[in-house]
Amino acid sequence: MTTVHEPTTTPDTAAGLSVWPASTTEHRRGAPAVGGVPLADVADRFGTPVHVLDESEVRDRCRTYRDAFPDAEVLYAAKAFLCRAMVRWVDEEGLGLDVCSAGELELAVTTGFPPERIVLHGNAKSPRDLDTALRLGVGRIVIDSPAEIARLAAAVGSGGHQKVMVRVVPGISAGGHEKIRTGTDDQQFGLSIADGYAQHAISRVLDQPQLELTGLHCHLGSQITGVKPYLVAVRRLVGLMSRLHEQHGLVLPELDLGGGHGVAYRPGDDALDLTTLARRVRTGLAGACATAGLPVPRLIIEPGRAVVGPAGVAVYRVLSVKHTGEAVFVAVDGGMSDNPRPALYGVRYAPRLIGRHSTAGPARVTVVGRHCEAGDVLAADADLPADVRPGDLLAVPVAGAYHLSMASGCNLVGRPPVVAVRDGRARLLVRRESLEDVRRRDVGL
Repeated sequence: MTTVHEPTTTPDTAAGLSVWPASTTEHRRGAPAVGGVPLADVADRFGTPVHVLDESEVRDRCRTYRDAFPDAEVLYAAKAFLCRAMVRWVDEEGLGLDVCSAGELELAVTTGFPPERIVLHGNAKSPRDLDTALRLGVGRIVIDSPAEIARLAAAVGSGGHQKVMVRVVPGISAGGHEKIRTGTDDQQFGLSIADGYAQHAISRVLDQPQLELTGLHCHLGSQITGVKPYLVAVRRLVGLMSRLHEQHGLVLPELDLGGGHGVAYRPGDDALDLTTLARRVRTGLAGACATAGLPVPRLIIEPGRAVVGPAGVAVYRVLSVKHTGEAVFVAVDGGMSDNPRPALYGVRYAPRLIGRHSTAGPARVTVVGRHCEAGDVLAADADLPADVRPGDLLAVPVAGAYHLSMASGCNLVGRPPVVAVRDGRARLLVRRESLEDVRRRDVGL
C-alpha cells in the first residue's frame, strides 16, 4: 500500500493542473499525486513507462454523462481504452458499451458485461466479428455497408432475430484533425444521405424479416469541441426519418449521435461543454420531431475519450538530453509504441517534470521517444525546466484514451503497464508486455 500524503495545491500549481485528474494534488512542489498516490512512487514501483488511470475520475465522468443525459442511453466507446477493470467500472456506473471488434466484445462479455447492453459497429466487420456478436447475443449491430445486410441476414438465419441500426453519413465536417472527421461523404464510414445510399440500404434491411431496424446511427468525428455539428446532424437525421416514415410508414425508436466529444489536452484548450450539448440536443431533437410530426426517439450517445482520456497520466523517465543548434531534444523511455497520436494527428501535450522541484527557468524543448523514427515526437515546443536531465521523470496528462488502444510492437519495446489509483492505493490492471510475450508469439524456428 502506498502512503497517502495530505494534499497542498497552491494557486500557481492549480492552473498547470487544470487538465489533470480532479484528484491531483501536490504534497510538496514537484511531486504531484493522483488518487492519493504520488506518481513518482508509481514509477518506482512499476517501472517506466507506466500509464496511470484514476478510477474515481473514470467513474465520476460516467456519472456526469448519466446526469446530463438522464433519458438517453450512454454507451462507453471501448475503442478509446478497454481492459477488464474498465469493463467493470462502466458496468457498475450504468453505462452500456460500444465495441468495434470481436476482441473487444469477447473481453467485455467474459468479464461479465451483459451482451444485450452492447452495440457492435465498424466499417468492415469480419465474419468472426458478426459470428461472435450473434453467438454472444449482442444487443444491436450497426450496419455500415450494403454488403453487411445480406451477410448478416444469412448468418442470423430465417428463424433468427437481430436488432440493427444503419450508420448514415450526414455530410458534416467536424473534428480536431482531417484524419478523425468521419461525418463527411468522402471517407469510408457509413452510408450517405445525400446520394441516396442510406435510404436504399434501409429499404434492403426492411426486406429482411430477421433484421429489426431500431434506429439510425451517425458519428461525426473525434475531438469535437462545439455543439453546432451535433445540432445539424439532428436536423438531417430527423429529416431522413421523416422521409422513411412517408415512404415505409416507419417510426424508428432510436437515434444514435455517436461520440467524438472533445477534451482539453493542454491548459487553455477548448473542450466540449457537456451541459450545453445535452440541453441543446434535447431541445433540437424535440423541435425537429415536432415539425416532422414524429415521436421523439430515444437518444443514444457514445463517449469514449471524454470518459477515460482526462483520467489517465503517462509517466516516462528521461534517457538523454541533446542540444542540437538551438534545439533541445529530451528523449524518454517510451514514445510512439505507447502513444502514436502525435505522429498520426499532430496532437500536442503539456508534459511536466515530476519527482523533484526545480528552481531553473523554463526552456522550450522537444520531448521525443526512443524509437527509430523521426516522427517519434511526444511533445513539440514543450516548456520544461532548463536543468532537465537523464533520470528525471516526466508526466503527460490526458493520456487515458487512444494511447494503449493504439499501441504497437515498434522496435519490440513492449507495451507499458496500466496502473489504477484510488484512495491512496495503486494496483496493477494490465501488466507490462515482456520479451517472453514476444518470444511466445514467434513460432518461426
